[in-house]
Amino acid sequence: MIACSPRFQFFASEVSKGAAGPGPVLLTILGLDNSEHTSKFALSFFLTTLIMKIAVTGCNGSVGRHVVLRVLKEGHTAVGVDHVASQDTGFYNNPAFSFHQVDLRDFDAALQIFEGCDAIIQLAAFAQPMDYMVKVHNDNVVITWNVLRAAAELAIDRVALASSVNVLRGVYSTEPIFHYFPIDENHPCEPDEPYGLSKLIAETQADTIVRRYTSMRVASIRIHWFVPTRTRAYRKDYFRARGDLWGYVQMDAAADAFLRAVTVEKDFSLPHLKLAADEEWLELKGEYFPDVPIKPGWVESGAKGFYDCSKAERLLGWVHTDYT
Repeated sequence: MIACSPRFQFFASEVSKGAAGPGPVLLTILGLDNSEHTSKFALSFFLTTLIMKIAVTGCNGSVGRHVVLRVLKEGHTAVGVDHVASQDTGFYNNPAFSFHQVDLRDFDAALQIFEGCDAIIQLAAFAQPMDYMVKVHNDNVVITWNVLRAAAELAIDRVALASSVNVLRGVYSTEPIFHYFPIDENHPCEPDEPYGLSKLIAETQADTIVRRYTSMRVASIRIHWFVPTRTRAYRKDYFRARGDLWGYVQMDAAADAFLRAVTVEKDFSLPHLKLAADEEWLELKGEYFPDVPIKPGWVESGAKGFYDCSKAERLLGWVHTDYT
C-alpha cells in the first residue's frame, strides 16, 4: 500500500465512560509492515534527532494550540498559521513562535508561508459537519490539498494531517455502523456526511501525493473527541454516545501524537493497556452492538477495547496519557 514512501494512518482515542484510572492506547497505523522501506523508516527514528522548524496550521484552534505548545516545549520553532488571529494562546510572545494570518484556500499564500519549514502539521479545517451542506466539505478538501501540494513543491517531506474517526460511520452519521471489532486499518470507511467525507478525501490526497513525491511521509491521524480531561468526556447518555464508542483523546496526548508523527523519537516504550469505563468493553458491545462480530483471537489475547492499536505501539511508541 505504501510503495516507496510510507503514508500511514492511526487512530488516537480512548474509552471514556469511567473517571478512574489510565485508559488504553487506541492507535492504529496503516500500511507499514510489508515494505522494504519500513525498516529504513523505523531506523530513522532511532538514529536522528532534529531541532525543526514546524508549521502548525489551524494554530489557534483547540487542537492547534496544544500542538504548538508541545512543539515549543520540545525545543522546536513553531510557525503558526491560521485565518484568524488570537492573543489568548499563551505562546504568541514566545520568541520561538511566529504567527501568520493566512487563508490556506489560496495555494500561492500557502506556498509562501511554508518556505523554509522542515515539517507541517495540518490542522486547519472545520471540525464537524455544521449544516451538512457544502462549505465544510469544500473548504476542508481544498485546504488539505493546498497544504500537501505546497509541501511537495517545497520539498517538505514530513507532514502530519488531522483526519478523524468519523471516516467511519460514527457519531455524525444517521446511524453508527461498524463491521467488526476491534476496528483496525482495514475497517471499511463509509461516511454519510460531509465532514467525515472530507477527512477520507484528505487521506486519499495523502496517498496521491506520496505516490508522485516518493521522499514524502504523510501521517493521517484519526483523532477522536478532543477534550482536556476524562471527566469532561464522560456522558451519561450511553445510547447517544455509542456513535463514537464512548471514546475521547486527551488534548496533550493528541498533541504528542502529532509531534511524534513528524519528528524523530528514540523512546519506543510499549505500554500495558487498561480499559477505563464503568463497564468492560465487552459489556458495552453486548448491549449496544450485539450483532457486530469480534475478530478471532482478540478476546483470547487479553486485549481490551474497540480499536486495535498494535502498529502504533510498535512504530511510534505513543502512549495515551492524561496530563491533567
